[in-house]
Amino acid sequence: MDNRWCSAAAAAAALALAGTLTACSSDGGQEAARKRFYVSLGDSLAVGVQPRADGTPEQTSQGYPDALYRILYDRDSTLAHKRLGCGGEDTTSFVHGNLERCAERYEEGSQLAQAERFLRRNRAHTSLVTVGIGANNFTGCVLDGAQGTDGAQESDGEGSGHGDSDAASGSGPEPAQRLEVDRECVDKGMRRLRAEMPVIAARLRDAAGPDVQIIGMNYYNPFLAALLLEDGAAGGGSPGEGAQSGGESGGGGAQSELVDYATGVFTEMNAVITESYTEAGIDVADVAEAFQSSDSEVPEDSETGMPTNVQRICDYTWMCNTARGPDIHTNQAGATEIAETFAEQVKA
Repeated sequence: MDNRWCSAAAAAAALALAGTLTACSSDGGQEAARKRFYVSLGDSLAVGVQPRADGTPEQTSQGYPDALYRILYDRDSTLAHKRLGCGGEDTTSFVHGNLERCAERYEEGSQLAQAERFLRRNRAHTSLVTVGIGANNFTGCVLDGAQGTDGAQESDGEGSGHGDSDAASGSGPEPAQRLEVDRECVDKGMRRLRAEMPVIAARLRDAAGPDVQIIGMNYYNPFLAALLLEDGAAGGGSPGEGAQSGGESGGGGAQSELVDYATGVFTEMNAVITESYTEAGIDVADVAEAFQSSDSEVPEDSETGMPTNVQRICDYTWMCNTARGPDIHTNQAGATEIAETFAEQVKA
């Protein structure tokens, strides 16, 4: 046999083997050579947590990243969705781990570290990263109120999402479920947010590199629905009566005072989130604006008499559903609204 032919064949085989090893060596492996990735990060909203018929929360495949992925896939059928979120994450667990239900998901010890590894190894194949984190610094501070906070146990299974046909039931949360807030807990959560959000934003940008688009979100205020607990709604009147008593004038009831306080907290929280993302070169999906959180006027054509911001919470979350809620998570309509808000920021 010709030695020159053998040498050429050996060289070709070596090159083929090297190519195979290269394709399989990074997180994503051979798939990364063929596909581009959309990476979703965050808390229970990022993994589609919704209440079951009995009110207990479960993870579904109907979160806003799933809705956004469907929009993106219509534009690029080579796109793959890498889901790295976990229900219950706040900024501290996102950075450091130590959240028991999420531990098995992250070989690197935390969601942030797992995301960093994936992005560093696949930045050339990543089209978009979305992240929603921060609200859980405060949800555990709400007492005797909205179930479905991320502190509740969630199923790890995938299921179909619940529709929104019964979400806006027109009735408010039951009076026995009035909300109270641990304000010391809120102060601690805000301090952690201020310290950790800039770290999260900077580390994600560094891992993804300058060319991968990252979009973070701010949050809607689900506790606007507490206005429905004022005497008008809770005492048998229409929800609109209770909502109006606190929605425009601020009212005098305990729930109106709580809503005023919660609104201030959410405003400050969203300002910290937005500033942290912007300084790191991360775009922001303004979910608070999409939910019209600051519009406390009652539309002239309103059929419920609710202020616009309260109506949005009833339409887009489970907070006003007395059968499965109150629950702070979005229903399918709310997830779609958030997805469309992200989609508006996606660069062509």
